[in-house]
Amino acid sequence: FFGGIGAASKAGVLVKGSNYLEALHQVKYAVFDKTGTLTKGSFEVTEIKPAEGFSKETLLEATAYAELHSQHPIAESVRKAYGKPLSPDTIESYEEISGRGIFAKVNGKEILAGNKKLMEREQIENVPDENAGTIVHVAIDQSYAGAIIIADEVKEDAKQAIADLKSLGIKQTVMLTGDSKQTGETVGKQLGLDEVYAELLPEDKVERVEALESKLLPNEKLIFVGDGINDTPVLARADIGAAMGGLGSDAAVEAADVVLMTDQPSKIAEAIRIAKRTRRIVWQNIGFALGVKAIFLLLGAFGFATMWEAVFS
Repeated sequence: FFGGIGAASKAGVLVKGSNYLEALHQVKYAVFDKTGTLTKGSFEVTEIKPAEGFSKETLLEATAYAELHSQHPIAESVRKAYGKPLSPDTIESYEEISGRGIFAKVNGKEILAGNKKLMEREQIENVPDENAGTIVHVAIDQSYAGAIIIADEVKEDAKQAIADLKSLGIKQTVMLTGDSKQTGETVGKQLGLDEVYAELLPEDKVERVEALESKLLPNEKLIFVGDGINDTPVLARADIGAAMGGLGSDAAVEAADVVLMTDQPSKIAEAIRIAKRTRRIVWQNIGFALGVKAIFLLLGAFGFATMWEAVFS
C-alpha cells in the first residue's frame, strides 16, 4: 500500500493513510460540492439589479462594505467590481451567518447580503425569484435593495471527471450546492451528473450525505469532494472526504482524508484507479507468496526439499 500512496502522491493526490487507499477502491457514490470543486470558484459580477428606490452604485457599495471582511470568493468578486478603497473603520459590527450570508452595520445602516434563505429568515419582503447564476440578495435597514448576479465557470476537466468515474463503475455521481435549483440543474446537466441537490445549508449537506450512505451496500463507500470551510462537517462525516489543496480552506484540507493538490476533480478517478491497481497487486503478491509456500511444502513432503527451504521460501 505504501507504493500505492507514493504513486498517488506523484499524480498530485495526497492520501493520508493506507486505510483510505483501501477504501477508495470500494467507492460507489461520488458526491461533489459545486463552487470551487466542479467550478473554478473565480466569480465575476455580471449584473447589478437594484430594487425601486435604490441605485446600482448604492447597492454595490453597500454590498462591498458588508463583504469587506469575508474571505469567500463571491465577496472578493463584489469588492473587485466596486473597485474603490473600503474603510474598515465604517463597519460597526459584522457577522457571518453560516450557509446564508452576512449581516453588517455600516455607518449606522444595517446591511444583509446573502441568499434568499437569509432574506426569508430576516423577513425581508418583495424578494424576487432570480434564476440566473449565483445571486446575492441585499437588504438595507430591512428594505430589499436589490440583487447582484455573479457568474462562475465550470472547470475544464469536470465533465471528463464525471465520465471517468462512471467508467470505473461508480453508481451515482451527485452534486450538492447552496445555489438556486435552476443554477444547480444547469451545471448538473452540463456535466452529466446523476443527481443534483440545491439550496442546501451546510447541515443539509451532512443530512444528504447520510441519506446517500444509507443506500450503500456493506462493502461500498461514499466519497465527498469539497473545498470550503463550510464543507468541513461533510468531509468529516463521509466515508472518504477529499479536499481541494489549492483553493481549499485550511480547515477543509485538515478534515479531509484525501487532498487533491492540483484542484482537478479528474484526480479522484485517477486515485480510484491507483487504489484498484494497488489492491490487485497486493492480492497478486499474496497469491504468489502462498503459491511458492505450497510448492515447497509439497516438495518437502516428497523429499525434494528440506524443511528449512520450505520454511524460508
